[in-house]
Amino acid sequence: MVNDFYPTRSEEKTNRIPNALHHCMTPTSRGGDDLADRGSSSRPSVDKDIELNVFQKVSQNQIALLHNGEAYFPLLETALDQATKVIFLESYIFSNDRTGKRIAEALRRAAARGVKTHLLIDGFGSKDLPKTMRDHLEEAGVMVLVFRANVSPWTLKRQRLRRLHRKIAVVDLKIAFVGGINIIDDTGKDGQTLCRYDFAVSIAGPMVKEIHDSARHLWSRVAWYRRLRFFRNQNIKRPPPSKELEGGMRSAFVVRNNIRHRRDIEDAYLQAIGQANTEIILVNAYFLPGLTFRQALLVAAGRGIRVVLLLQGKMDKRLFQRASRALYGSFLDAGIEIYEYHHGLLHAKVAVIDEHWATVGSSNLDPFSLLLALEANVVVDDRKFAAELKRNLNQAIIMKARRIFESDLRAQPFSIRLMNWLSYGMVRFMIGIAGYAPQNPTKRPESL
Repeated sequence: MVNDFYPTRSEEKTNRIPNALHHCMTPTSRGGDDLADRGSSSRPSVDKDIELNVFQKVSQNQIALLHNGEAYFPLLETALDQATKVIFLESYIFSNDRTGKRIAEALRRAAARGVKTHLLIDGFGSKDLPKTMRDHLEEAGVMVLVFRANVSPWTLKRQRLRRLHRKIAVVDLKIAFVGGINIIDDTGKDGQTLCRYDFAVSIAGPMVKEIHDSARHLWSRVAWYRRLRFFRNQNIKRPPPSKELEGGMRSAFVVRNNIRHRRDIEDAYLQAIGQANTEIILVNAYFLPGLTFRQALLVAAGRGIRVVLLLQGKMDKRLFQRASRALYGSFLDAGIEIYEYHHGLLHAKVAVIDEHWATVGSSNLDPFSLLLALEANVVVDDRKFAAELKRNLNQAIIMKARRIFESDLRAQPFSIRLMNWLSYGMVRFMIGIAGYAPQNPTKRPESL
């Protein structure tokens, strides 16, 4: 557990790293996955025959897969326009582009109708949102909160790195949206951003109440920290939950926070990987999992399971992507297939296992999502849904990605391999510093 983000000896041998670099990778300080729960001495193991009670699947839900903002934003706007009671919208990025303005106007229209409209954005992800936009929303009655507005590029303290990375919308306990899509133009038509490959889901059924309660709870905590009057004092009546739907899907809403659900998303993945029988397809924008997760994939491949990774090909976060590439050797040695997406920007965080288990959400498989950020995923146990997602992923792999082979690694110049492992060491150092940055004893500790 302590060494969860350090390379194994086989990884070092595979990538032929010079001895001088091993000092960067040896466990000289605690870090990695241990940072999320330092009071624990061991992690729960995942066995194929052991059922982990990480979450409870809820039946009778209707869940639809939404590919990119082209499918997501029209449905979101319609739901906002049909709201009558209460709206919660959470987004890491809320952009002042045409998409952001479109959703902002829908929020304003809802607030003008008397709908209790709540917008929660992240202080770092939405740092470029102009104050005029926020004022415009608040003038119409939209309640706007910023999660950790105090942003400094020169600090690695835990509380500054804990970001609101969830992308959630829930309307009147009737419909909810969860996924990886920010409120931003993801088409690339503005000429300033790359076209994004991303997913969300729309949800109707009993699970909407769970998502509503999670959003409502987080809003109340942020409002309390900001010393704002919590909306419960305004005697808001909760709308009745939606009725159960016949023939719905089994699904679960899984969150990651820094209180009671530190490892739920990771453990949901580990449970499904440990019980896989035929195939594992993981698609992740930023992929740098800990040793436990990597070993689970290697063990699965060793059992003859096809393991496929579709990862980011565009260098938008160079440090983390180089660190991720430092681990390619051990995966390829185990027979794991690696593809890099080059047709625009891969932003998806999804998976399909054994053609029936699937997840769509906001959580990357990297230290910041798994150890620090607030995340939300939906797990769906349904063959039809999984088949639709798999078809989309296979099309992206075949048409828009390039496979990485061992020969590609051998052909890399030594300087590139050296840069990859230096990047890995730097990420490890950053996580270690973040875990042990001193807290201000005069302030109440923050645990959101």
